[in-house]
Amino acid sequence: MGKTVEQELNVQLVLSPERSVPVPARLEYREDDPFAVHMTFHVGQDAPVTWVFARELLVEGVFRACGTGDVRIWPTRMAGRSVVCLALSSPAGDALLEAPAGKVASWLERSLRLVPAGQEEASMDVDAALADLLG
Repeated sequence: MGKTVEQELNVQLVLSPERSVPVPARLEYREDDPFAVHMTFHVGQDAPVTWVFARELLVEGVFRACGTGDVRIWPTRMAGRSVVCLALSSPAGDALLEAPAGKVASWLERSLRLVPAGQEEASMDVDAALADLLG
């Protein structure tokens, strides 16, 4: 297994324009899964909820609105602080989350030091992945 870059943070689950609740979350980037971001939310259920989406999408979303479909990301300011909004949609429902932009950006910088943008394929062990798949 390759190296991992993790960041614990609290995000705000937006319930209405006037109300949100804090949700503990973890950002994880794995050298052996170099194109993906794993974001796990601890929402008070027996098992946490994990979303996996492209790191490139989060990198772009820190600077400008991006994404279509299940994951949309954009930067904004809320109550005088910079946040990254994540709109997540699934058959189970939709969620709007606000993450602190500074923590997301510093975590992304660490992930990009581990595997620079454009070097994702070079960090993959395709033979090992095929061997695991074919078992």
